[in-house]
Amino acid sequence: ISPVPPYSREQPIFTTRAHVFQIDPSTKKNWVPASKQAVTVSYFYDSTRNSYRIISVDGAKVIINSTITPNMTFTKTSQKFGQWADSRANTVFGLGFPSEQQLTKFAEKFQEVKEAAKLARDRSQEKIETSSNHSQESGRETPSSTRASSVNGTDDEKASHVGPAEAHLKSENDKLKIALAQSSSNVKKWETELQTLRESNARLTTALQESAASIEHWKKQFSACKEENDQLRTKIEELEEQCNEINKEKERNAQLSRRLQELETELQDKELELEELRKQGEIIPQLMSECESVSQQLQAAEEKNKDLEEKVRTLRTEVEESKHRQTNLKTELKNFLDVLDGKIDELHDFRQGLSKLGIDN
Repeated sequence: ISPVPPYSREQPIFTTRAHVFQIDPSTKKNWVPASKQAVTVSYFYDSTRNSYRIISVDGAKVIINSTITPNMTFTKTSQKFGQWADSRANTVFGLGFPSEQQLTKFAEKFQEVKEAAKLARDRSQEKIETSSNHSQESGRETPSSTRASSVNGTDDEKASHVGPAEAHLKSENDKLKIALAQSSSNVKKWETELQTLRESNARLTTALQESAASIEHWKKQFSACKEENDQLRTKIEELEEQCNEINKEKERNAQLSRRLQELETELQDKELELEELRKQGEIIPQLMSECESVSQQLQAAEEKNKDLEEKVRTLRTEVEESKHRQTNLKTELKNFLDVLDGKIDELHDFRQGLSKLGIDN
């Protein structure tokens, strides 16, 4: 089959653009870019063979020529990447799309084409089985009709009917030979494809086993990395604790430095005070003499104070006596005022009596 469809029987039914990759044949793990940039990827339908292909061309180089079979599966491995395995090409194709929507459309189209290929295969098998059954039925019916003609007919009838029957049988035999030849060629073709599929399955099984072994290897490495990561986290926590201790020591050292400066300042102040005390100690004899004179003056003042206290007690006694006399005087004055009020009332009554006498006279 030509990679690039030059015939009118093969028409594009879906086209998109994507980055094309192929699996590394040596490792079966890594992707190898088949195009330097995004290229056109198309689905083609061959009406003569009733088959579907995915074709992509980068310049003059054909990078994808994959005939779709019902056994193929398109798998989305990420939001913008998908892949499928082609056993005939003995490789795995990968496509990287600019967006998730384009990947979804391509996957949906792959499923549609796959279903159409499956339907076409089922129809071809039905045709083969129908032709085979028809041939077998024709083979079974022909001897019986021949026997019926030989039993029921006369010799003349036999002579008249043998020629067309042989011609019919010959044509039927020719058809059977052609059908058998086609069947044998189809069987060989299907056996070849089956062998190819078995080899592809064997390769895929080997690749799957290698992938499983690689997964186990990566799991072990992941476990080792996880343990190492845990150890590093423990060391980091220890270092953080040590850093915290160092920071605390720095803070304590800073506090001690500030305290030392404060003590040095206090020491300087104490030295100044000591110097002042020394200066004051030089004038202590003078202060002692002054203190003696002040003591004498204080003693004289105490004696004067005693005299004054005695005078104060005397004055207090006199004041008490004066208060007592004043209280007596107040009492006498009150009595006098009471008597005076009585006299005034009597004088008022007397005056009113005189006024009445004058009026009467």
